[in-house]
Amino acid sequence: MKDSDSSIASSDANQKYRPGFPQRFDSIEHARAFCREFFDWYNHQHRHPGIGLMTPATVHYGRAEQTHAQRARVLDAAYAATPERFVRRAPTPPPIPVAAWINKPDTKETAH
Repeated sequence: MKDSDSSIASSDANQKYRPGFPQRFDSIEHARAFCREFFDWYNHQHRHPGIGLMTPATVHYGRAEQTHAQRARVLDAAYAATPERFVRRAPTPPPIPVAAWINKPDTKETAH
């Protein structure tokens, strides 16, 4: 698989394993309607492990730091209330994403 195909493969994998994905589309209109709904969910609801379990919209619109701080407060409160639930250490949210790539450029390229 070429690097440029990785985003398509990733999208295909997410679509296939999301409940409600049809075995086949009845028409191009059906496919377009499904994809509009899917990509809205993917960008605004689905938490991505590669970007700190945040949505792409959260990162894109500059809300990552606010979301991270809010998660830290919730985890701190949970730890203060029931430290016995956390056997190794106090919980922390995943790191704030610095950059997200579909196809990360090699070291010779510059990201703009």
